Amino acid sequence: MQELKEQWKDIIASSLKKAAADAGIEMEDPRDRIIVETPPRSDMGDLAFPMFPFARDFKKAPPAIAAEIAASLGGDIPGEAKTAGPYINIYISRQSVFQSVLKSVQEKGDQYGRTESLKGEKVMIEFSSPNTNKPLHLGHLRNDILGESTARILEAAGADVQKVNLINNRGVHICKSMLAYSKFGNGETPDSTGSKGDHFVGNYYVKYNNWAKEDSGADGQAQEMLKKWEDGDSETRALWETMNKWTLDGINETYARTDISFDRFYFESETYLSGKDIVMKGLEDGHFYKDEDGSIRLDMSDIGLDTKVLLRGDGTSVYVTQDLGTAIARHGDFPFDRLIYVVGNEQEYHFKVLFHTLKKLGYEWADQLYHLSYGMVNLPEGKMKSREGTVVDADDLLTQLEDLVIEEIKSKGREEELEDVTGTAHAIALGALNYYLLHISPLKDMVFNPRESLSFNGNTGPYMQYMGARISSMLRKYESGDYRGEFRPELLTSPEAWELIKLIGAYPGMVDQAASEMNPSVIASFAYELSRNFSRFYHENPILNNDDSDLIVTRIELSKAVLQVLKNAFKLINIRFLDKM
Repeated sequence: MQELKEQWKDIIASSLKKAAADAGIEMEDPRDRIIVETPPRSDMGDLAFPMFPFARDFKKAPPAIAAEIAASLGGDIPGEAKTAGPYINIYISRQSVFQSVLKSVQEKGDQYGRTESLKGEKVMIEFSSPNTNKPLHLGHLRNDILGESTARILEAAGADVQKVNLINNRGVHICKSMLAYSKFGNGETPDSTGSKGDHFVGNYYVKYNNWAKEDSGADGQAQEMLKKWEDGDSETRALWETMNKWTLDGINETYARTDISFDRFYFESETYLSGKDIVMKGLEDGHFYKDEDGSIRLDMSDIGLDTKVLLRGDGTSVYVTQDLGTAIARHGDFPFDRLIYVVGNEQEYHFKVLFHTLKKLGYEWADQLYHLSYGMVNLPEGKMKSREGTVVDADDLLTQLEDLVIEEIKSKGREEELEDVTGTAHAIALGALNYYLLHISPLKDMVFNPRESLSFNGNTGPYMQYMGARISSMLRKYESGDYRGEFRPELLTSPEAWELIKLIGAYPGMVDQAASEMNPSVIASFAYELSRNFSRFYHENPILNNDDSDLIVTRIELSKAVLQVLKNAFKLINIRFLDKM
Protein backbone atom coordinates (compact mmCIF):
# COMPACT_ATOMS: atom_id res chain seq x y z
CA MET A 1 0.00 0.00 0.00
CA GLN A 2 2.84 2.39 0.76
CA GLU A 3 4.24 1.91 -2.74
CA LEU A 4 0.80 2.54 -4.26
CA LYS A 5 0.33 5.57 -2.04
CA GLU A 6 3.61 7.00 -3.33
CA GLN A 7 2.58 6.11 -6.88
CA TRP A 8 -0.67 8.02 -6.46
CA LYS A 9 1.17 11.01 -5.03
CA ASP A 10 3.27 11.04 -8.20
CA ILE A 11 0.12 10.83 -10.35
CA ILE A 12 -1.59 13.71 -8.54
CA ALA A 13 1.61 15.79 -8.58
CA SER A 14 2.04 15.27 -12.31
CA SER A 15 -1.57 16.30 -12.98
CA LEU A 16 -1.22 19.41 -10.82
CA LYS A 17 1.95 20.48 -12.63
CA LYS A 18 0.29 19.95 -16.03
CA ALA A 19 -2.82 21.89 -15.00
CA ALA A 20 -0.64 24.74 -13.75
CA ALA A 21 1.42 24.79 -16.96
CA ASP A 22 -1.75 24.81 -19.12
CA ALA A 23 -3.01 27.80 -17.11
CA GLY A 24 0.30 29.64 -17.39
CA ILE A 25 0.95 29.31 -13.66
CA GLU A 26 4.49 28.88 -12.38
CA MET A 27 4.52 26.12 -9.79
CA GLU A 28 7.39 24.37 -8.07
CA ASP A 29 7.15 20.61 -7.67
CA PRO A 30 3.93 20.26 -5.62
CA ARG A 31 4.68 16.78 -4.33
CA ASP A 32 5.90 17.91 -0.89
CA ARG A 33 2.64 19.80 -0.35
CA ILE A 34 0.41 16.89 -1.25
CA ILE A 35 -1.47 15.51 1.75
CA VAL A 36 -2.65 11.91 1.77
CA GLU A 37 -5.56 11.00 4.03
CA THR A 38 -7.65 7.90 4.65
CA PRO A 39 -11.38 8.45 4.02
CA PRO A 40 -13.58 7.98 7.10
CA ARG A 41 -15.62 5.25 5.39
CA SER A 42 -14.56 2.46 3.04
CA ASP A 43 -17.29 3.40 0.52
CA MET A 44 -15.54 6.76 0.09
CA GLY A 45 -12.42 5.15 -1.32
CA ASP A 46 -9.00 4.09 -0.08
CA LEU A 47 -7.06 7.36 -0.31
CA ALA A 48 -8.09 11.00 -0.25
CA PHE A 49 -6.15 14.02 -1.53
CA PRO A 50 -7.39 17.42 -0.26
CA MET A 51 -6.81 20.31 -2.65
CA PHE A 52 -6.71 23.08 -0.03
CA PRO A 53 -2.91 23.54 -0.32
CA PHE A 54 -3.23 24.58 -3.99
CA ALA A 55 -6.06 27.14 -3.79
CA ARG A 56 -3.62 30.06 -3.78
CA ASP A 57 -1.69 28.70 -6.80
CA PHE A 58 -4.77 28.30 -8.98
CA LYS A 59 -6.79 31.11 -7.39
CA LYS A 60 -9.74 28.71 -7.32
CA ALA A 61 -11.87 27.06 -4.69
CA PRO A 62 -10.56 23.60 -3.69
CA PRO A 63 -13.68 21.77 -5.02
CA ALA A 64 -13.08 23.28 -8.49
CA ILE A 65 -9.44 22.20 -8.42
CA ALA A 66 -10.43 18.68 -7.32
CA ALA A 67 -12.92 18.40 -10.18
CA GLU A 68 -10.38 19.62 -12.74
CA ILE A 69 -7.57 17.31 -11.59
CA ALA A 70 -9.83 14.26 -11.30
CA ALA A 71 -11.16 14.85 -14.84
CA SER A 72 -7.62 15.11 -16.20
CA LEU A 73 -6.50 11.71 -14.95
CA GLY A 74 -6.16 9.29 -17.82
CA GLY A 75 -7.37 5.72 -18.05
CA ASP A 76 -3.96 4.17 -17.40
CA ILE A 77 -4.05 4.54 -13.62
CA PRO A 78 -4.12 1.88 -10.86
CA GLY A 79 -7.69 2.55 -9.80
CA GLU A 80 -10.43 5.16 -10.11
CA ALA A 81 -10.61 8.81 -9.03
CA LYS A 82 -13.81 10.54 -7.86
CA THR A 83 -14.41 13.89 -6.23
CA ALA A 84 -16.07 14.67 -2.92
CA GLY A 85 -16.08 18.43 -2.50
CA PRO A 86 -12.45 19.58 -2.09
CA TYR A 87 -11.16 15.98 -2.06
CA ILE A 88 -10.03 13.64 -4.79
CA ASN A 89 -10.99 10.20 -3.52
CA ILE A 90 -9.08 7.26 -4.94
CA TYR A 91 -10.54 3.79 -5.28
CA ILE A 92 -7.44 1.67 -5.71
CA SER A 93 -7.49 -1.27 -8.06
CA ARG A 94 -7.63 -4.18 -5.64
CA GLN A 95 -5.99 -6.58 -8.06
CA SER A 96 -3.01 -4.24 -8.42
CA VAL A 97 -2.75 -3.98 -4.62
CA PHE A 98 -2.74 -7.73 -4.12
CA GLN A 99 -0.18 -8.18 -6.88
CA SER A 100 2.20 -5.46 -5.72
CA VAL A 101 1.99 -6.11 -1.97
CA LEU A 102 2.29 -9.92 -2.18
CA LYS A 103 5.14 -9.61 -4.66
CA SER A 104 6.94 -7.17 -2.35
CA VAL A 105 6.59 -9.48 0.67
CA GLN A 106 7.72 -12.49 -1.36
CA GLU A 107 10.80 -10.71 -2.75
CA LYS A 108 11.89 -9.03 0.50
CA GLY A 109 11.07 -11.84 2.94
CA ASP A 110 12.66 -11.13 6.33
CA GLN A 111 13.55 -7.63 5.12
CA TYR A 112 9.94 -6.67 4.37
CA GLY A 113 8.95 -3.66 6.42
CA ARG A 114 12.49 -2.34 6.78
CA THR A 115 12.74 1.26 5.60
CA GLU A 116 15.33 3.96 5.11
CA SER A 117 13.56 6.78 6.95
CA LEU A 118 16.44 6.99 9.46
CA LYS A 119 19.23 6.02 7.08
CA GLY A 120 22.51 7.68 8.04
CA GLU A 121 21.37 8.50 11.59
CA LYS A 122 23.51 7.23 14.46
CA VAL A 123 21.49 6.47 17.56
CA MET A 124 22.73 5.39 20.97
CA ILE A 125 20.16 3.97 23.38
CA GLU A 126 20.82 3.33 27.07
CA PHE A 127 18.64 0.91 28.98
CA SER A 128 18.53 -1.59 31.85
CA SER A 129 21.22 0.05 34.07
CA PRO A 130 21.03 -2.47 36.94
CA ASN A 131 22.55 -2.12 40.40
CA THR A 132 25.09 -4.73 41.41
CA ASN A 133 23.49 -5.30 44.80
CA LYS A 134 20.38 -7.14 43.63
CA PRO A 135 18.91 -9.17 40.74
CA LEU A 136 16.72 -7.83 37.95
CA HIS A 137 13.05 -7.43 38.84
CA LEU A 138 9.78 -6.83 37.01
CA GLY A 139 10.52 -3.11 36.59
CA HIS A 140 13.81 -3.98 34.88
CA LEU A 141 11.94 -6.33 32.55
CA ARG A 142 9.76 -3.47 31.32
CA ASN A 143 12.83 -1.28 30.89
CA ASP A 144 14.76 -4.03 29.09
CA ILE A 145 12.04 -4.94 26.59
CA LEU A 146 11.22 -1.28 25.94
CA GLY A 147 14.88 -0.53 25.23
CA GLU A 148 15.55 -3.69 23.20
CA SER A 149 12.40 -3.31 21.10
CA THR A 150 12.94 0.41 20.48
CA ALA A 151 16.51 -0.32 19.35
CA ARG A 152 15.31 -3.02 16.94
CA ILE A 153 12.63 -0.72 15.53
CA LEU A 154 15.06 2.16 15.00
CA GLU A 155 17.46 -0.21 13.28
CA ALA A 156 14.62 -1.51 11.06
CA ALA A 157 13.97 2.10 10.05
CA GLY A 158 17.56 2.39 8.82
CA ALA A 159 19.40 3.87 11.82
CA ASP A 160 22.85 2.78 12.96
CA VAL A 161 22.01 1.80 16.54
CA GLN A 162 24.30 1.12 19.49
CA LYS A 163 22.76 -0.34 22.67
CA VAL A 164 24.55 0.60 25.89
CA ASN A 165 24.17 -0.36 29.53
CA LEU A 166 25.39 1.74 32.46
CA ILE A 167 26.11 -0.63 35.34
CA ASN A 168 25.51 1.04 38.71
CA ASN A 169 28.30 -0.73 40.59
CA ARG A 170 29.37 1.81 43.22
CA GLY A 171 27.84 3.86 46.00
CA VAL A 172 26.56 3.32 49.50
CA HIS A 173 23.80 0.93 48.36
CA ILE A 174 26.46 -1.41 46.97
CA CYS A 175 28.42 -1.14 50.22
CA LYS A 176 25.33 -2.17 52.18
CA SER A 177 25.33 -5.62 50.55
CA MET A 178 29.09 -5.84 51.03
CA LEU A 179 28.86 -4.91 54.68
CA ALA A 180 26.11 -7.44 55.35
CA TYR A 181 28.14 -10.16 53.62
CA SER A 182 31.26 -9.32 55.63
CA LYS A 183 29.22 -9.61 58.85
CA PHE A 184 26.93 -12.54 58.09
CA GLY A 185 28.42 -14.34 55.06
CA ASN A 186 30.72 -16.80 56.87
CA GLY A 187 32.59 -17.35 53.61
CA GLU A 188 29.66 -18.82 51.69
CA THR A 189 29.48 -18.27 47.91
CA PRO A 190 26.91 -18.69 45.16
CA ASP A 191 28.51 -22.03 44.28
CA SER A 192 28.55 -23.31 47.85
CA THR A 193 24.87 -22.43 48.32
CA GLY A 194 23.70 -23.38 44.82
CA SER A 195 22.45 -19.82 44.27
CA LYS A 196 22.45 -17.64 41.20
CA GLY A 197 25.01 -14.88 41.84
CA ASP A 198 22.67 -11.90 41.65
CA HIS A 199 20.14 -13.60 43.94
CA PHE A 200 22.89 -14.44 46.39
CA VAL A 201 24.09 -10.82 46.64
CA GLY A 202 20.52 -9.49 46.68
CA ASN A 203 19.77 -11.58 49.76
CA TYR A 204 22.50 -9.71 51.61
CA TYR A 205 20.97 -6.35 50.64
CA VAL A 206 17.76 -7.51 52.31
CA LYS A 207 19.76 -8.79 55.33
CA TYR A 208 21.42 -5.39 55.65
CA ASN A 209 18.08 -3.56 55.79
CA ASN A 210 16.71 -5.99 58.36
CA TRP A 211 19.85 -5.50 60.45
CA ALA A 212 19.73 -1.70 60.03
CA LYS A 213 16.24 -1.61 61.56
CA GLU A 214 17.75 -2.91 64.81
CA ASP A 215 21.20 -1.27 64.71
CA SER A 216 21.27 2.52 64.35
CA GLY A 217 24.97 2.39 63.55
CA ALA A 218 24.55 0.35 60.35
CA ASP A 219 24.27 3.31 58.00
CA GLY A 220 27.38 4.90 59.45
CA GLN A 221 29.35 1.70 58.90
CA ALA A 222 28.13 1.57 55.29
CA GLN A 223 29.34 5.15 54.76
CA GLU A 224 32.71 4.23 56.25
CA MET A 225 32.99 1.30 53.83
CA LEU A 226 32.18 3.62 50.92
CA LYS A 227 34.97 5.97 52.00
CA LYS A 228 37.38 3.02 52.15
CA TRP A 229 36.30 2.05 48.64
CA GLU A 230 36.87 5.59 47.35
CA ASP A 231 40.26 5.68 49.07
CA GLY A 232 41.26 2.47 47.28
CA ASP A 233 41.46 0.20 50.34
CA SER A 234 42.67 -3.13 48.93
CA GLU A 235 40.54 -5.42 51.11
CA THR A 236 37.35 -3.41 50.42
CA ARG A 237 38.11 -3.30 46.70
CA ALA A 238 38.74 -7.06 46.57
CA LEU A 239 35.37 -7.79 48.21
CA TRP A 240 33.69 -5.29 45.87
CA GLU A 241 35.16 -6.94 42.77
CA THR A 242 34.14 -10.42 43.95
CA MET A 243 30.55 -9.48 44.75
CA ASN A 244 30.20 -7.39 41.59
CA LYS A 245 31.25 -10.39 39.52
CA TRP A 246 28.76 -12.63 41.27
CA THR A 247 25.96 -10.19 40.51
CA LEU A 248 26.94 -9.48 36.90
CA ASP A 249 27.33 -13.18 36.11
CA GLY A 250 23.78 -13.72 37.33
CA ILE A 251 22.36 -10.69 35.54
CA ASN A 252 24.01 -11.75 32.28
CA GLU A 253 22.27 -15.13 32.59
CA THR A 254 18.94 -13.29 32.81
CA TYR A 255 19.80 -11.17 29.75
CA ALA A 256 20.53 -14.35 27.78
CA ARG A 257 17.31 -15.93 28.99
CA THR A 258 15.25 -12.91 27.90
CA ASP A 259 17.04 -12.27 24.56
CA ILE A 260 18.43 -8.91 25.68
CA SER A 261 21.86 -7.81 24.43
CA PHE A 262 24.16 -4.80 24.45
CA ASP A 263 26.92 -3.44 22.25
CA ARG A 264 28.80 -1.65 25.01
CA PHE A 265 28.87 -1.54 28.82
CA TYR A 266 29.73 1.49 30.92
CA PHE A 267 30.47 1.21 34.65
CA GLU A 268 29.62 3.87 37.19
CA SER A 269 32.87 3.09 39.02
CA GLU A 270 34.73 4.31 35.93
CA THR A 271 32.54 7.33 35.14
CA TYR A 272 31.46 8.83 38.49
CA LEU A 273 34.38 11.25 38.68
CA SER A 274 34.37 12.23 35.03
CA GLY A 275 32.01 15.19 35.34
CA LYS A 276 33.95 17.15 37.99
CA ASP A 277 36.40 18.77 35.61
CA ILE A 278 33.55 19.63 33.26
CA VAL A 279 31.67 21.42 36.04
CA MET A 280 34.79 23.34 37.11
CA LYS A 281 35.37 24.44 33.52
CA GLY A 282 31.70 25.54 33.32
CA LEU A 283 32.20 27.60 36.48
CA GLU A 284 35.29 29.22 34.98
CA ASP A 285 33.38 30.05 31.80
CA GLY A 286 30.52 31.63 33.71
CA HIS A 287 27.87 29.02 33.01
CA PHE A 288 27.57 28.07 36.69
CA TYR A 289 28.05 29.94 39.97
CA LYS A 290 29.46 29.18 43.43
CA ASP A 291 26.97 29.45 46.28
CA GLU A 292 27.71 30.71 49.78
CA ASP A 293 27.99 27.13 51.04
CA GLY A 294 30.75 26.44 48.53
CA SER A 295 28.59 24.32 46.23
CA ILE A 296 28.63 24.90 42.48
CA ARG A 297 25.15 25.43 41.07
CA LEU A 298 23.24 25.97 37.85
CA ASP A 299 20.52 28.62 37.72
CA MET A 300 17.62 27.11 35.78
CA SER A 301 15.12 29.96 36.18
CA ASP A 302 15.23 30.47 32.41
CA ILE A 303 13.34 27.18 31.99
CA GLY A 304 11.12 27.65 35.03
CA LEU A 305 13.10 25.42 37.42
CA ASP A 306 15.03 26.05 40.61
CA THR A 307 18.81 26.01 41.07
CA LYS A 308 20.61 22.68 40.87
CA VAL A 309 23.71 21.62 42.80
CA LEU A 310 26.34 20.18 40.42
CA LEU A 311 29.13 19.80 42.99
CA ARG A 312 28.60 19.81 46.75
CA GLY A 313 30.46 22.19 49.01
CA ASP A 314 32.89 19.42 49.98
CA GLY A 315 33.71 18.82 46.32
CA THR A 316 31.81 15.55 45.96
CA SER A 317 29.72 14.93 42.86
CA VAL A 318 26.01 14.22 42.44
CA TYR A 319 24.34 11.93 39.93
CA VAL A 320 23.91 14.60 37.27
CA THR A 321 27.65 15.41 37.50
CA GLN A 322 28.47 11.83 36.62
CA ASP A 323 25.96 11.78 33.77
CA LEU A 324 27.49 14.93 32.26
CA GLY A 325 30.85 13.22 31.95
CA THR A 326 29.32 9.98 30.73
CA ALA A 327 27.28 11.68 27.98
CA ILE A 328 30.31 13.60 26.70
CA ALA A 329 32.48 10.46 26.77
CA ARG A 330 29.81 8.52 24.89
CA HIS A 331 29.69 11.11 22.13
CA GLY A 332 33.43 10.64 21.81
CA ASP A 333 33.06 6.86 21.64
CA PHE A 334 30.16 6.92 19.18
CA PRO A 335 29.39 10.37 17.70
CA PHE A 336 25.64 9.93 17.87
CA ASP A 337 22.98 12.05 16.25
CA ARG A 338 20.62 11.05 19.03
CA LEU A 339 21.04 9.61 22.53
CA ILE A 340 17.99 7.97 24.14
CA TYR A 341 17.76 7.24 27.86
CA VAL A 342 15.19 4.56 28.75
CA VAL A 343 14.46 5.43 32.37
CA GLY A 344 11.31 5.50 34.52
CA ASN A 345 9.19 8.63 34.70
CA GLU A 346 10.29 9.36 38.29
CA GLN A 347 13.56 10.65 36.77
CA GLU A 348 12.02 13.28 34.47
CA TYR A 349 13.43 16.16 36.50
CA HIS A 350 16.91 14.63 36.44
CA PHE A 351 16.97 14.53 32.66
CA LYS A 352 15.61 18.06 32.30
CA VAL A 353 18.58 19.17 34.40
CA LEU A 354 21.08 17.02 32.48
CA PHE A 355 19.95 18.15 29.04
CA HIS A 356 19.75 21.81 30.04
CA THR A 357 23.22 21.71 31.61
CA LEU A 358 24.77 20.23 28.47
CA LYS A 359 23.10 22.95 26.38
CA LYS A 360 24.51 25.59 28.71
CA LEU A 361 27.96 24.10 28.18
CA GLY A 362 27.57 24.56 24.42
CA TYR A 363 27.16 20.98 23.23
CA GLU A 364 25.01 21.27 20.10
CA TRP A 365 24.08 17.59 20.23
CA ALA A 366 22.34 18.21 23.57
CA ASP A 367 19.23 19.08 21.56
CA GLN A 368 19.19 15.47 20.36
CA LEU A 369 19.01 13.89 23.82
CA TYR A 370 15.74 12.19 24.67
CA HIS A 371 14.30 10.68 27.84
CA LEU A 372 12.14 7.70 26.86
CA SER A 373 10.04 7.76 29.99
CA TYR A 374 7.83 4.91 31.14
CA GLY A 375 5.43 4.20 33.99
CA MET A 376 5.54 1.84 36.94
CA VAL A 377 4.74 -1.85 36.59
CA ASN A 378 3.56 -4.04 39.44
CA LEU A 379 1.70 -7.26 40.12
CA PRO A 380 -1.93 -7.31 41.29
CA GLU A 381 -0.64 -7.83 44.86
CA GLY A 382 0.81 -4.32 44.95
CA LYS A 383 3.98 -2.25 44.86
CA MET A 384 7.47 -3.74 44.96
CA LYS A 385 10.14 -2.77 47.52
CA SER A 386 13.71 -3.97 46.95
CA ARG A 387 15.00 -3.34 50.44
CA GLU A 388 12.18 -5.39 51.98
CA GLY A 389 12.70 -8.28 49.63
CA THR A 390 9.23 -7.93 48.11
CA VAL A 391 10.38 -7.30 44.53
CA VAL A 392 9.00 -9.45 41.75
CA ASP A 393 12.18 -11.23 40.75
CA ALA A 394 12.63 -11.48 36.97
CA ASP A 395 13.89 -15.07 36.98
CA ASP A 396 11.21 -16.27 39.38
CA LEU A 397 8.50 -14.60 37.33
CA LEU A 398 9.69 -16.24 34.10
CA THR A 399 9.88 -19.62 35.80
CA GLN A 400 6.35 -19.16 37.14
CA LEU A 401 5.11 -18.33 33.64
CA GLU A 402 6.92 -21.32 32.14
CA ASP A 403 5.39 -23.64 34.75
CA LEU A 404 1.92 -22.33 33.94
CA VAL A 405 2.52 -22.97 30.22
CA ILE A 406 3.78 -26.52 30.83
CA GLU A 407 0.69 -27.13 32.96
CA GLU A 408 -1.48 -25.96 30.02
CA ILE A 409 0.42 -28.10 27.49
CA LYS A 410 0.01 -31.21 29.64
CA SER A 411 -3.67 -30.55 30.29
CA LYS A 412 -4.25 -30.56 26.52
CA GLY A 413 -2.10 -33.65 25.93
CA ARG A 414 0.27 -31.83 23.59
CA GLU A 415 3.59 -33.15 24.96
CA GLU A 416 4.13 -35.75 22.22
CA GLU A 417 3.45 -33.27 19.39
CA LEU A 418 6.05 -30.82 20.69
CA GLU A 419 9.69 -31.77 20.22
CA ASP A 420 10.86 -29.55 23.09
CA VAL A 421 8.20 -28.87 25.73
CA THR A 422 10.56 -26.86 27.96
CA GLY A 423 11.83 -24.72 25.08
CA THR A 424 8.30 -24.13 23.80
CA ALA A 425 7.10 -23.18 27.27
CA HIS A 426 9.95 -20.68 27.61
CA ALA A 427 9.18 -19.12 24.21
CA ILE A 428 5.49 -18.77 25.08
CA ALA A 429 6.25 -17.35 28.55
CA LEU A 430 8.68 -14.81 27.11
CA GLY A 431 6.21 -13.88 24.36
CA ALA A 432 3.44 -13.44 26.93
CA LEU A 433 5.62 -11.25 29.14
CA ASN A 434 7.09 -9.06 26.41
CA TYR A 435 3.81 -8.47 24.60
CA TYR A 436 2.00 -7.61 27.82
CA LEU A 437 4.72 -5.12 28.76
CA LEU A 438 4.76 -3.52 25.30
CA HIS A 439 1.17 -3.46 24.11
CA ILE A 440 0.25 -0.27 25.97
CA SER A 441 1.92 3.12 25.73
CA PRO A 442 5.19 3.29 27.69
CA LEU A 443 4.01 6.33 29.65
CA LYS A 444 1.20 4.45 31.38
CA ASP A 445 1.55 2.71 34.73
CA MET A 446 0.47 -0.90 34.49
CA VAL A 447 -0.32 -4.03 36.48
CA PHE A 448 1.15 -7.23 35.06
CA ASN A 449 -1.24 -10.15 35.48
CA PRO A 450 0.64 -13.43 34.77
CA ARG A 451 -2.36 -15.64 34.06
CA GLU A 452 -4.05 -13.01 31.92
CA SER A 453 -0.88 -12.56 29.85
CA LEU A 454 -0.82 -16.30 29.03
CA SER A 455 -4.32 -16.50 27.61
CA PHE A 456 -4.52 -18.09 24.16
CA ASN A 457 -7.55 -15.92 23.40
CA GLY A 458 -7.64 -12.18 23.05
CA ASN A 459 -4.99 -9.51 23.02
CA THR A 460 -1.96 -11.53 24.17
CA GLY A 461 1.41 -12.76 22.94
CA PRO A 462 0.45 -16.47 23.04
CA TYR A 463 -2.63 -15.74 20.90
CA MET A 464 -0.41 -14.27 18.19
CA GLN A 465 2.15 -17.08 18.50
CA TYR A 466 -0.70 -19.57 18.14
CA MET A 467 -1.87 -17.83 14.98
CA GLY A 468 1.63 -18.14 13.52
CA ALA A 469 1.74 -21.84 14.45
CA ARG A 470 -1.70 -22.35 12.94
CA ILE A 471 -0.65 -20.86 9.60
CA SER A 472 2.56 -22.94 9.69
CA SER A 473 0.54 -26.13 10.24
CA MET A 474 -1.71 -25.27 7.30
CA LEU A 475 1.29 -24.60 5.06
CA ARG A 476 2.81 -27.96 5.98
CA LYS A 477 -0.40 -29.67 4.90
CA TYR A 478 -0.42 -27.64 1.69
CA GLU A 479 3.19 -28.46 0.86
CA SER A 480 2.64 -32.17 1.43
CA GLY A 481 -0.41 -32.19 -0.86
CA ASP A 482 -0.84 -32.02 -4.61
CA TYR A 483 -2.30 -28.62 -5.43
CA ARG A 484 -1.89 -27.61 -9.07
CA GLY A 485 -3.73 -24.31 -9.18
CA GLU A 486 -2.45 -20.87 -10.21
CA PHE A 487 -2.17 -17.64 -8.27
CA ARG A 488 -4.99 -15.35 -9.42
CA PRO A 489 -5.31 -12.19 -7.32
CA GLU A 490 -8.66 -11.32 -8.87
CA LEU A 491 -10.13 -14.19 -6.85
CA LEU A 492 -9.40 -12.39 -3.57
CA THR A 493 -12.72 -10.58 -3.48
CA SER A 494 -13.79 -11.00 0.15
CA PRO A 495 -13.73 -8.03 2.56
CA GLU A 496 -11.59 -10.12 4.93
CA ALA A 497 -8.90 -10.56 2.27
CA TRP A 498 -8.96 -6.83 1.49
CA GLU A 499 -8.51 -5.90 5.16
CA LEU A 500 -5.57 -8.31 5.40
CA ILE A 501 -3.77 -6.93 2.36
CA LYS A 502 -4.24 -3.37 3.56
CA LEU A 503 -2.67 -4.29 6.88
CA ILE A 504 0.24 -6.08 5.21
CA GLY A 505 0.80 -3.11 2.91
CA ALA A 506 0.70 -0.72 5.87
CA TYR A 507 3.42 -2.54 7.80
CA PRO A 508 6.43 -0.49 6.56
CA GLY A 509 4.54 2.65 7.54
CA MET A 510 3.93 1.17 11.00
CA VAL A 511 7.68 0.60 11.39
CA ASP A 512 8.35 4.23 10.50
CA GLN A 513 5.63 5.43 12.89
CA ALA A 514 6.96 3.30 15.76
CA ALA A 515 10.49 4.59 15.07
CA SER A 516 9.37 8.21 14.89
CA GLU A 517 7.40 7.94 18.14
CA MET A 518 9.91 5.56 19.80
CA ASN A 519 6.85 3.53 20.74
CA PRO A 520 6.93 -0.29 20.36
CA SER A 521 3.21 -0.49 21.20
CA VAL A 522 2.59 0.55 17.57
CA ILE A 523 4.16 -2.71 16.36
CA ALA A 524 2.58 -4.77 19.15
CA SER A 525 -0.89 -3.46 18.29
CA PHE A 526 -0.25 -4.02 14.58
CA ALA A 527 0.77 -7.65 15.16
CA TYR A 528 -2.41 -8.27 17.15
CA GLU A 529 -4.60 -6.66 14.47
CA LEU A 530 -2.95 -8.77 11.77
CA SER A 531 -3.47 -11.94 13.82
CA ARG A 532 -7.08 -11.07 14.59
CA ASN A 533 -7.87 -10.25 10.97
CA PHE A 534 -6.27 -13.47 9.74
CA SER A 535 -8.43 -15.44 12.16
CA ARG A 536 -11.52 -13.78 10.67
CA PHE A 537 -10.26 -14.46 7.13
CA TYR A 538 -9.54 -18.10 7.98
CA HIS A 539 -13.05 -18.70 9.31
CA GLU A 540 -14.89 -16.90 6.51
CA ASN A 541 -12.74 -18.06 3.57
CA PRO A 542 -12.00 -21.83 3.39
CA ILE A 543 -8.39 -22.22 2.28
CA LEU A 544 -7.52 -25.89 1.77
CA ASN A 545 -11.07 -27.14 2.15
CA ASN A 546 -12.60 -26.07 -1.17
CA ASP A 547 -12.85 -27.39 -4.73
CA ASP A 548 -11.25 -24.46 -6.59
CA SER A 549 -7.53 -25.21 -6.88
CA ASP A 550 -6.74 -21.68 -8.10
CA LEU A 551 -8.50 -20.23 -5.08
CA ILE A 552 -6.57 -22.57 -2.77
CA VAL A 553 -3.22 -21.45 -4.22
CA THR A 554 -4.24 -17.78 -4.15
CA ARG A 555 -5.39 -17.83 -0.54
CA ILE A 556 -2.26 -19.76 0.43
CA GLU A 557 -0.10 -16.99 -1.05
CA LEU A 558 -1.96 -14.44 1.04
CA SER A 559 -1.50 -16.65 4.14
CA LYS A 560 2.23 -16.94 3.45
CA ALA A 561 2.48 -13.15 3.36
CA VAL A 562 0.62 -12.85 6.66
CA LEU A 563 3.02 -15.35 8.24
CA GLN A 564 6.09 -13.51 6.94
CA VAL A 565 4.89 -10.16 8.27
CA LEU A 566 4.00 -11.69 11.63
CA LYS A 567 7.52 -13.11 11.90
CA ASN A 568 9.03 -9.74 11.01
CA ALA A 569 6.86 -7.92 13.56
CA PHE A 570 7.62 -10.53 16.25
CA LYS A 571 11.32 -9.88 15.78
CA LEU A 572 10.86 -6.18 16.54
CA ILE A 573 9.00 -6.81 19.80
CA ASN A 574 11.20 -9.73 20.91
CA ILE A 575 8.60 -12.47 20.58
CA ARG A 576 9.89 -15.85 19.48
CA PHE A 577 8.11 -17.42 16.51
CA LEU A 578 6.85 -20.98 16.98
CA ASP A 579 5.80 -23.23 14.11
CA LYS A 580 4.20 -25.67 16.56
CA MET A 581 2.25 -25.07 19.75
